Amino acid sequence: MTAPHTAPSDPRRGGTSLALTTESLAEVADHGIAVPSYDRSAVSPGIVHFGVGGFHRAHMAMVLDDLLEAGLASDWGIIGAGVLPHDVAMRDALADQDHLYTLTLKHADGTKERRVIGSIIDYRFGPDDPAGLLDLLTDEAIRIVSLTVTEGGYNVNPITGEFITDEPTIAADVEAVRAGELPATVFGYVVSALRARREAGVAPFTVQSCDNISENGDVAAKMFSAFARLVDAELAEWIAESVAFPNSMVDRITPATTDGDRADLLADTGVTDAWPVVAEPFFQWVLEDDFTSGRPPYEEAGVQVVDDVQPYEHMKLRLLNSGHQGLAYFGLLGGYIFAHEAMANPDIPVYLRRYMDEEGTPSLAPLPGIDLDAYKDSLIERFSNPEIRDTLARLGAESSDRIPKWLLPVVKDNLASGHPIEVAAAICASWARYAEGHDETGGRFTIVDRYADELQAVAATQGGDPLAFVRQEQFFGPLAEEPRFTEPYLKALTSLHERGAKETARRLAAHEEL
Repeated sequence: MTAPHTAPSDPRRGGTSLALTTESLAEVADHGIAVPSYDRSAVSPGIVHFGVGGFHRAHMAMVLDDLLEAGLASDWGIIGAGVLPHDVAMRDALADQDHLYTLTLKHADGTKERRVIGSIIDYRFGPDDPAGLLDLLTDEAIRIVSLTVTEGGYNVNPITGEFITDEPTIAADVEAVRAGELPATVFGYVVSALRARREAGVAPFTVQSCDNISENGDVAAKMFSAFARLVDAELAEWIAESVAFPNSMVDRITPATTDGDRADLLADTGVTDAWPVVAEPFFQWVLEDDFTSGRPPYEEAGVQVVDDVQPYEHMKLRLLNSGHQGLAYFGLLGGYIFAHEAMANPDIPVYLRRYMDEEGTPSLAPLPGIDLDAYKDSLIERFSNPEIRDTLARLGAESSDRIPKWLLPVVKDNLASGHPIEVAAAICASWARYAEGHDETGGRFTIVDRYADELQAVAATQGGDPLAFVRQEQFFGPLAEEPRFTEPYLKALTSLHERGAKETARRLAAHEEL
């Protein structure tokens, strides 16, 4: 373990700062941060997690830390795993801190709860040692492989819902795995490890998705099985029959870590953390009780373990996540940077609540025991929390994965049932206007989306063909031929161009004609 050491002097505190390591935990506690009371050296691995970012560390890793504190999960330690070049930064940040990090929950009144999370006990970067990562995944001690690889990480065609077989890195990995060579993608690692476990007579692990995707476990099952089928049809059949892919719904707003977050931690406590996590206090995790080789007692740490996740999932995706889409583009076009700044415009929360009440809610199945009005009230409060400083750019990233999976199902269900779709159509129009790449003052956006170039090229043609954006069937399907959608969409797009985002939001909030 790393020996305790101090960082350079911090003039704001009038002394030296304290580096976060195992040996410095007692001193960190003296600086007002809760630290693990359990013996981390006695924690053995049971989970490998691909995609260690802020959300995983504010969510699943926190839950395991709670269980370890209660003495309930000593054989369920987490080993992080990365396979992409940018994962090197997380590997290095965690390694220098003995895989410890701080989690700060920021309340709207300015109060902060800080703790050190100790449930991640190691990290493996695949390109450094692919054989070592594959051996780890084959070890029978690993009973869960969990994922936060983002919506785009599942390699799903957004319209057909099928696995994209001709994606170059995927095609190359299929050939490598088929030939018995070392893998490079998360699909290759998981399928290779399951094949090795099957051949060795070792029980398979559960593949546990924690991403914001509708029916995430079912999607993971379909995509990993599709990759396996390209390698070996018999193996794919065995995976389908033998491996559990539980569905889950996860909810906690976790903005990307900024230098300001690091500076705040240092200024408040004198502790340095290369990659702290900041999140809202709200936490919800609903998890299907379907595991191949056991699981931690998640329910002892506030997780709702249920038989059917879908009603809860639809509530979250169609209200919170779609609400974020409604906030992001109107806010960015209006010149705002942070979510709470946009929410301070009195029309935006009213317009969002109109979407939630008139369109999102009618698309939901009954939710016994859930007070939907209270839930929607909480969403408006959470979006407005000034302490989180969630950026609209983060909320608007990867739109081509998010809107087709979160918002368009509301449109399709409401078209079928006869319920309104006007606000959802306006949100789609705000995405199309945002994709032009500039706000109403000429300020440029950096479009973060794997289809960014394609989206901007199409958006640039909207002057001549206002439906050009919706004609992208890979995202919108046949909606360009549906007048009940295109009429409010075109009105909203015209209003955004001619009146601007703020006036369009005001009219939507007031139920005025666009």
